[in-house]
Amino acid sequence: MFDGLISYLDSIKARDPAPRSRWEVLLYPGVLALGLHRVAHWLFQAELYFLARFVNHFSRMITAIDIHPGAQIGRNFFIDHGFVVIGETAVIGNDVTIYQGATLGGTNPTNGEGGKRHPTIGDGAIISLGAAILGPITVGPRARVGANAVVTRDVAEGQVVVGIPAKPMLVDAREYQKGFVPYGTPCSERFDPQTQQLEILRCELEVLRGRIGKLIDERDAARAKIDEDRETA
Repeated sequence: MFDGLISYLDSIKARDPAPRSRWEVLLYPGVLALGLHRVAHWLFQAELYFLARFVNHFSRMITAIDIHPGAQIGRNFFIDHGFVVIGETAVIGNDVTIYQGATLGGTNPTNGEGGKRHPTIGDGAIISLGAAILGPITVGPRARVGANAVVTRDVAEGQVVVGIPAKPMLVDAREYQKGFVPYGTPCSERFDPQTQQLEILRCELEVLRGRIGKLIDERDAARAKIDEDRETA
């Protein structure tokens, strides 16, 4: 158990350069909230719903993080800063990182199967600040959800989505997803969706110019041949 705690704290230090020791990490609201959630989830599974809710409300009061006791959370889960909401039927995999202000929200139970109305987050996913993932959708492993995005559809494995509603970015996931990306949002201008669209239009324009130039050359060659035939005739 002690080794597991050390491994968990080290996994957070690997994602956050701020703490200078494991003791500091123990004071993180996200760490406290997760520890109390483990207790609340155990009580919830034992059908001690009032006690589970009591622990949940106490945790929310001291950490500003609201994790429903019914939510299922894997290993090395890290909430950076806080002010996060996670619904009852949410399922979170291993090594997931969620930044401040994010919400794993629910929709009407009739929209899901078996009453599931909250998202499922795959291993290694990063949910950036202010993002809202709504409904019984799936965010695939290693996916990145950009800041303030609103996700209402499934996100494929390794995909990066941004915007309202969230749409995929044109990023080579094999290169971009190799390491941990803070806040899950690439900062380089080349990853900006508008810049990417302009680059695509520029490339298409170059192709069209090349085709038009080729057609003009073919036209001029045909005219020259006609003129030559007339002269020989």
